Amino acid sequence: MRRRDLLSLSAALGLAPGVSRAVTPARGTALPGGGVRTHAMSLLGEPALPADFTHFPWVNPDAPKGGEIALTALGSYDSFNPFVIRGTAAVGSTLIYDTLLKESADEASTEYPYIAQWIELPADGLGVTFELNPAARWHDGRPITAADVAWTLDTLRQHGRPFYRSYWGDVSEVVAEAERRVAFRFRSNENRELALILGQMPVLPRHWWEGREFNRPILEAPLGSGPYRVDRFEAGRSVTYRRVEDWWARDIPAMRGTHNFGAYRYEYFRDTTVALEAFKAGQIDFRTENVARDWATAYDFPARRRGLVRLDEIRHELPTGMQAWAVNLRRPQFQDARVRRALIELFDFEWMNANIFFGAYARTNSYFSNSELASGGLPTGRELAILERFRGRVPEEVFTQEYRLPVTDGSGNNRDGLRRALALLQQAGWQVRDRRLVNAAGQRFEFEILLQGATFERVALPYVQALERVGMAVRVRTVDPAQYQKRMDEFDYDMTIDSMGQSLSPGNEQRDYFTCAKARENGSQNVAGICDPAIDELVELVVTAPDREELKARTRALDRVLLWHNYMVPHWHSRTFRLAYWDKFGRPERNPRYGLGLDSWWVDPARERALTEARRTL
Repeated sequence: MRRRDLLSLSAALGLAPGVSRAVTPARGTALPGGGVRTHAMSLLGEPALPADFTHFPWVNPDAPKGGEIALTALGSYDSFNPFVIRGTAAVGSTLIYDTLLKESADEASTEYPYIAQWIELPADGLGVTFELNPAARWHDGRPITAADVAWTLDTLRQHGRPFYRSYWGDVSEVVAEAERRVAFRFRSNENRELALILGQMPVLPRHWWEGREFNRPILEAPLGSGPYRVDRFEAGRSVTYRRVEDWWARDIPAMRGTHNFGAYRYEYFRDTTVALEAFKAGQIDFRTENVARDWATAYDFPARRRGLVRLDEIRHELPTGMQAWAVNLRRPQFQDARVRRALIELFDFEWMNANIFFGAYARTNSYFSNSELASGGLPTGRELAILERFRGRVPEEVFTQEYRLPVTDGSGNNRDGLRRALALLQQAGWQVRDRRLVNAAGQRFEFEILLQGATFERVALPYVQALERVGMAVRVRTVDPAQYQKRMDEFDYDMTIDSMGQSLSPGNEQRDYFTCAKARENGSQNVAGICDPAIDELVELVVTAPDREELKARTRALDRVLLWHNYMVPHWHSRTFRLAYWDKFGRPERNPRYGLGLDSWWVDPARERALTEARRTL
């Protein structure tokens, strides 16, 4: 959207153009011209921790260092460059790098000093300046400079994954003003989270990448500045990251009590079943269990019965976003919303939850589920006022009906859903002839469901049976992770699983999920291929929301419109982390509100010795 169009839209919605949209800084030092110099900033009010805080409140600042944690990864890898579309990056490669600021897992949308020790925010909201910590060093001992920061932004936007171009699209310029001072200038002051998302930017070493092609996969250990470096690896099979003992940031407040493991070791497996058996055999130390059936049935083994393996469920306050069967709107058979609603009617969540998931899940009914940003009921107040601007350009049901997903009796005999689906398909020009669903030209309704790994096959197959009952011809294709990623990047699928994570403060990432520009750009996260001018405008309204209340109203409006287009067949979500681990770890007294906080765990030497001794008698 052009800036003049956005301002015109803002005026129509009763907004004042040119109002500062800056984040809320912590109390700091006033600058000439009305800006502020501060140590932290937040989108949701003043940061909780003062400039002299010593550590995050949930960590153990005296946690012991050392030991190893062994984790699983699926598939394979051929690169240590996670920033480009080519190749498959090794799991854990981001451990090599530091970011400008550190997100707090206990405060939503709040960041504290990391590489940058001070933040300067101008009064007009048209930029942000970071002053770098003079102690910040690359692993080769050279200082991290403002030139490195500027080079990183320019390189990622030019050669990195398409996501970076949209995520930082509102940055007009980055300037290294001094060796340790870097300024970002913004195209407008309407993107209030922009300073925060720049704080999340990993910083890369310009001098190491000179002479190397950034847009290609690499299989040499890259230079970084983070808490870990590549220690050893067997391409495609395993990789170990070793803690950097003289890591420059080990004692800064945001890092104290974290990154306690002496090493992270990732072992790669082709499927989840083998990975689970490796855990049971003691080859893997820790796993999060995402398969409800396995959580209910697979952990009755000798080590678990003897207490050597522990199971835990930890409640979290994270938005659960949207996981769903996503159709590819680039395919002609899915372009009619009535067809897409028919696909929703044929999905029997209640039967699946009872018979496959052991009743473990709640149905997802919003793109922003498990948060105050989810729409519900009929639009009222500010949300309705926003939507009125789009009347005639969004489904009329947005204004007249509450969006609801079908609910079955769980018996597996979804006759009402079948009847509604057939009626919708007939309205869209499809007829059942000789048990085949065909259009007026006699072409059968057929498509393929693309999966990565076998875990979702048991979910896909009952769904396929329901689709076949209305005469569709549906195939399930399971491919390896590398092929899956290639096909996803090229939009080479009919239906697949899309999982859109959401934060408590949605912003720039919504462009990558839902806009026309990203529907046409290979490697984007617009899996469904959503392209609608009204949705583009609603996304921009979310990105430019001036305050929390306006953000809620705009996000709910976007959510409601997306739902009524029936782009996806929503899945389910859980409000807990399900953990299984061998009893060798210590952990803080509590978890942060918005994360698992595994980086604040540690290997307890006494527990590890006891576990080693007990394993001899298994």
